[in-house]
Amino acid sequence: MQTIHKFILTVIIVSLLTSCSSSGGAQATTTQTQRPSSTSTSEALTQTPVPVNTATAQPRPSPATYGPDEFPQGFNPLTGQRVADAALLDTPALLISISHFPPVARPQAGFSFAPFVYEFFITEGATRHLTVFHGEFPQPETPLHGDCKIRNEPITQTELIFGNRVWHDEDQDGIQDAGEGGIGGICVNLYTGDRLTQQTTTDSNGYYAFNIQTGEYTIEFEKPSWLEFTLKNIGDEKEDSDVDVGTGRTEAVDVTSSLLYWDAGLVLSANITPTPDPSVKLPEAQVGPIRSGRLVYRHIGNFYQNSCLIYASADPDVLSQIPGCATVPHTAAGGGAMLALIRMQEIARQISGNFRKFNYTGNLFSEEAPEGGAPAVELREFWANLNQSKWTYDAASGAWWRYVDESDPAKAGIFQPAVDRLNNRQLMFENIVLVFAEHIVVEPTIVDINLQAGEVGKAYLFRDGQVYNIRWSTRAGDYEQETGLSRPMHFVNIDGTPAALKPGHTWVIIFTTQSYLEDLSAGIWRARFIAPEGAK
Repeated sequence: MQTIHKFILTVIIVSLLTSCSSSGGAQATTTQTQRPSSTSTSEALTQTPVPVNTATAQPRPSPATYGPDEFPQGFNPLTGQRVADAALLDTPALLISISHFPPVARPQAGFSFAPFVYEFFITEGATRHLTVFHGEFPQPETPLHGDCKIRNEPITQTELIFGNRVWHDEDQDGIQDAGEGGIGGICVNLYTGDRLTQQTTTDSNGYYAFNIQTGEYTIEFEKPSWLEFTLKNIGDEKEDSDVDVGTGRTEAVDVTSSLLYWDAGLVLSANITPTPDPSVKLPEAQVGPIRSGRLVYRHIGNFYQNSCLIYASADPDVLSQIPGCATVPHTAAGGGAMLALIRMQEIARQISGNFRKFNYTGNLFSEEAPEGGAPAVELREFWANLNQSKWTYDAASGAWWRYVDESDPAKAGIFQPAVDRLNNRQLMFENIVLVFAEHIVVEPTIVDINLQAGEVGKAYLFRDGQVYNIRWSTRAGDYEQETGLSRPMHFVNIDGTPAALKPGHTWVIIFTTQSYLEDLSAGIWRARFIAPEGAK
């Protein structure tokens, strides 16, 4: 029923967007001057008077830390973030094998909903993903869209960074709840006094920011006519909306350090009753494409106690060694078969009834970036000439944007934004972990990776525009020794203390021990994969 309600709401929303568009498409065409994707300061653009009320002091929470062993009720131990439905944390994880080759598999469906994604070598220069779902089911979505062009370039911090997010306040409570999505293409203006000094727009996940110097600033958000601003200052600065419902402006803020708490919540206007467009459809409610199982799945599957491995058959020698609780047809159509979300949920219900004993804690999450990192604004993954990708740090969202090449000899190393097929939003992950582990060639086309219990190895953590030298570990701690159960791979500092992941989603890249990470220049890093001897 919830899915039906979301579909009806989406049809209404897209109908509104269509009515705002001069082209009649599903998304609203920009009806105002499109804003630049950069945030460089310009000369005065207008002289619109701006109120100069000083911002009322609100609680600003201290940076939160969760784990590694205890998490608050309703927080996902794989993200360090609150979930919308705490009951889903009682369901074991689903681990789904998602293809990257052939290129027709892209864009994949479901990555943006996965707390962890493991990326690894499958021979012939190709890679695959084992995607972990826990605490949230993927959902198809047609995101709301403002009247400006969606920002499609990451923001690099050059001075103080000021801004944060515009989101759809679905329950209209004035608080950014788990699962409430951002709104792209909202026009955002920055004022110094009554002088308009910068303009930008929100990205597909709703984030925006300005590079500024110290001073007093006011932010103005330009909402579409069919949306209204939500309640102002209901909670603390991190979770509420800071915009006056009448003017669309914040109070004047004296900025002396970087500040990423300034948000705007939007709700559907109660004064508009559009006629739904029957031709508007949601993306297919499917995850995938799903391909065959690999030997490494037996190790990663063991990380997630009583989880369910889902893949599309496997080589007979592999199939006899890896567990699995569900399969899909082994088909090359579209890069592999798709798994219907309704079946995914049914599988989760079945294993939930069979398995209750699992514990996915073990990693530390901290909102405050650790000390001792080196600058990192870009990480390039070089697996092979026709298999390259990169991550670029976006200072507005505090996350890494993913880009992939087209695996075309004529376009090698030319990257395109990676999006989720379920919502067309830019893929972004708060943590990228580069892991180095022993690869064992069983046959030229079959490779195992030594991630079994009791191992430890070199790794690098990319978070908050920094890179840190850390270690990965599957060694047993007190919990494992006392219960005999396993927990997920965890990350530690060189001195053995827990390495702090940023709350959010984590992408794990698994390289051979012969591979290496190199600092190219000015915070640009390249991870170069060296294939194991004997692999095809």
